[in-house]
Amino acid sequence: MKNTFVSIFLLLLLTSTPYLPNAFAQDYTQWALPEGAKARLGKGSIHDLTYSPDGRRLAVASSIGIWIYDAETGEELDLLTGHTSSVESVSFSPDGNTLASGSWDGTVRLWDVNTGRHLHTLTGHTSWVESVSFSPDGQTLASGSGWQDYTIRLWDANTGRHLHTLTGHTGYVYSVSFSPDGKTIASGSGDDTIRLWNANTGTHIRTLSGHTNGVESVSFSPDGQMLASGSSDDTIRLWNVHTGRHFRTLIGHTNGVESVSFSPDGQMLASGSWQKVRLWNANTGTHIRTLTRHTGLVESVSFSPDGNTIASGSSDDTIRLWDANTGTHIRTLTRHTGLVESVSFSPDGNTIASGSSDDTIRLWDANTGRHVHTLIGHTRNVTSVSFSPDGNTIASATSRSWQEVRLWDANTGRHLRTLTGHTNSVKSVSFNPDGQMLASGSWDNTVRLWNANTGGPLRTLTGHTDSVYSVSFSPDGNTIASATSRSWQEVRLWDANTGRHLRTLTGHTRRSGYQVAFVSFSPDGNTITSGIRNDTIRLWDANTGTHIRTLSGHTDSVYSVSFSPDGNTIASGGDRSVQLWDTNTGRHIRTLTGHTGGVTSVSFSPDGNTIASGSWDGTVLLWEITPTSQEPKKIVEDVNGDGVVNIIDLTLVASNFGKSGQNSADVNGDGIVNIVDLTLVAGAFGNTAAAPEIWSRPLEGTPTRADVEAWLREARQMNLTDPIFQRGILILEQLLASLIPKETVLLPNYPNPFNPETWIPYQLAAPADVSIAIYAADGKLVRRLELGHQPVSIYESRSRAAYWDSRNALGEPVASGVYFYTLTAGEFTATRKMLIRK
Repeated sequence: MKNTFVSIFLLLLLTSTPYLPNAFAQDYTQWALPEGAKARLGKGSIHDLTYSPDGRRLAVASSIGIWIYDAETGEELDLLTGHTSSVESVSFSPDGNTLASGSWDGTVRLWDVNTGRHLHTLTGHTSWVESVSFSPDGQTLASGSGWQDYTIRLWDANTGRHLHTLTGHTGYVYSVSFSPDGKTIASGSGDDTIRLWNANTGTHIRTLSGHTNGVESVSFSPDGQMLASGSSDDTIRLWNVHTGRHFRTLIGHTNGVESVSFSPDGQMLASGSWQKVRLWNANTGTHIRTLTRHTGLVESVSFSPDGNTIASGSSDDTIRLWDANTGTHIRTLTRHTGLVESVSFSPDGNTIASGSSDDTIRLWDANTGRHVHTLIGHTRNVTSVSFSPDGNTIASATSRSWQEVRLWDANTGRHLRTLTGHTNSVKSVSFNPDGQMLASGSWDNTVRLWNANTGGPLRTLTGHTDSVYSVSFSPDGNTIASATSRSWQEVRLWDANTGRHLRTLTGHTRRSGYQVAFVSFSPDGNTITSGIRNDTIRLWDANTGTHIRTLSGHTDSVYSVSFSPDGNTIASGGDRSVQLWDTNTGRHIRTLTGHTGGVTSVSFSPDGNTIASGSWDGTVLLWEITPTSQEPKKIVEDVNGDGVVNIIDLTLVASNFGKSGQNSADVNGDGIVNIVDLTLVAGAFGNTAAAPEIWSRPLEGTPTRADVEAWLREARQMNLTDPIFQRGILILEQLLASLIPKETVLLPNYPNPFNPETWIPYQLAAPADVSIAIYAADGKLVRRLELGHQPVSIYESRSRAAYWDSRNALGEPVASGVYFYTLTAGEFTATRKMLIRK
């Protein structure tokens, strides 16, 4: 609220609003910050929204928490944080005093709406929670879950006690909803069906079939007689709740229907799809009007309790309010952002540029966190942003079907010119030190050099045999480093003046699906750092090409590194953290945690006192970097010294089995590394209740089932009764259970739709020779991925799933459209559908 409000008005507001903690905070960029952070730029991406029963508040599920808005003014009231991953769904209790949230961290949380206080955490789902819903009497909460779980759980909303688990769906449970009388629950699933359940006993009543793709949303009419379902098959179906009979299909959307919602009087139905909200007569199915201002997927629609307003939340990272009677646009709530793919400080340190998956570049005041400009013009993800050395120009690169580089006036945000010539996505841009030349790296396997003043092409550097992910100039401007991806993980050095290839740095592990995501010179030009998306960072001598050392510690892909201005510190972004390293020794210094999505970009301020980190959670965090006065206390079980005991320490101990003498893996100090050390490390994993979260999704480097079985056999033979040792055995048993799939399954590819790359996950319940065949819609074979003999395991993460780059067997890009992929694993076969959209 504005500072100009007089104190008397403030006093009146204080006595009338329940939002005391944050209602009058002037700067929401300071709310709920992680330790070490000083500001947050952006509010994260939007996944769900709902009105409170009294219509005064709007709760928005975002990638960083739950935002609470004043529904009338659009003012931010509170930010509820605590989930460790994206929040997918929110629901108010009927009395409006409690809010439930479901998250990709696999938990449901209950919050006191009046104070923002966290009440309960409900655990039990073994995968992410897609949907939550209160019963009409507020006594029961239903939650639906995703991958490998596929269940609905019922909870006592007052105590958090688990009541029932409803099983039967064979796909993600995207939506759950209680009937108005509270007797029936409807669930919509990725298995293309709707199921009805007895809410008191959990008994399955009937299955509603007819949709030809996943059911994304279900909603009961206010009188409980009708059920509406929205599906990825682009239709809405209306059903008789008592008989299960389908009686009407609403056709008009040309993309999947993500959300459906009845008006409070039951006369109107709202539906959300790609860029559109459609309103329908609920009795006749007649289309009334289409609301068109969104530029992305409309993921959620909700009527206000009085039925006069509709709120819609979109992947374009806006919330729009509409007059339900006329369709007039009322207000847009902004500052939500898509996945942040790149961040960069201006040379004077006063401005931060962030490039996003919402196709925009945002400029922020680095001192106040104030949003300054939004640069609009790209029509696809902005993958890279870079300031010219004088700070007056910004270069940006975009991906997917528009292969362009744009130049902008950094002071006004005005578009200056567009550089075209690449024939595939541009992933990186970099100015040379005098600002006269710009380099761009592309998926067309080339590096292009441009005149930064005129935009004219200078030369094209060819030689890479795969996509170029990163380019960087040396401080003297004489050398360019470029990093390539996938099948050939290499860094090439070029003479910037002639374009001549100087040398190739090799050593990164060649493994399908990995790419060298970044390359960067140190400020003195003597060191090059490069990182491949398999958790490692390599340092090289820039003059000789000799490998110096490898930095390991991230628990998932590393996407970005940045040298401090003095060259003594390296910041790396990956998994959900920023790691700081001593450049000279490779020693790990500190871990900065707080993002709820992968950290895609890191950048030091020119004075070295601040790090900006951009993340898939849609925000930029600013971290204050100050020297530590003393070394942090060493945890003996923390073998790699990254400040946390986890699966990495376990595998490091295993890799040192049998070694004697001084060794950090010798946890108990008896002079030899053996099973006792490994079990003690396992015993130090968090607390027992939280431990399974450490391996809730497969991580690169996770041991195999055979490894864990061997460790358990040996540990049990020790017959040690020490409580920590016994707890270590329990943790190993939990880890083993998480590594054994119950059945062989082909999972949905992600992302989908996609362009140009996708990952195909699967799980094996028995060892098998594995292959994936990709077919066009006419049945012709496009590509076969031979994955070889695979052991029992879960192949879900990007480092383990099968990877397809939208190319046929000849290496040519394929056209847009529907494709089918078939997994063959021994005697098992299964087929799914995917869509390339360019």
